[in-house]
Amino acid sequence: MRTPLINQTLPSFDELMELANNNPEAFSQLKHDMCEEMILSASEEMQERLWAQQSHIDRVVSNSKNPNHANVILMRELVSQIVKFQDVLDGDVVESDKQSLADIISLDEWR
Repeated sequence: MRTPLINQTLPSFDELMELANNNPEAFSQLKHDMCEEMILSASEEMQERLWAQQSHIDRVVSNSKNPNHANVILMRELVSQIVKFQDVLDGDVVESDKQSLADIISLDEWR
């Protein structure tokens, strides 16, 4: 059964800034609630991976010196994941990089 997609609407940037500056607990709760809603809207098989990813993001943010530092670290990790994804799409995956359960086929084979 496919979980329906949800349509989340963020408050404006100015509202988020005001909330973060004046009520950090409420800002944190809003972030948590929106992340939870999005993860729970994903398929059951993806939810565990998304929870793990969210936990990792939360750890990076909590260990960062400031919001800019957190953004730099998270951007580095995102770029690394995009490069890995591109390598898989290009077929440039070495045997040790493949997950044992993954069945990777070329696009030509799929067609």
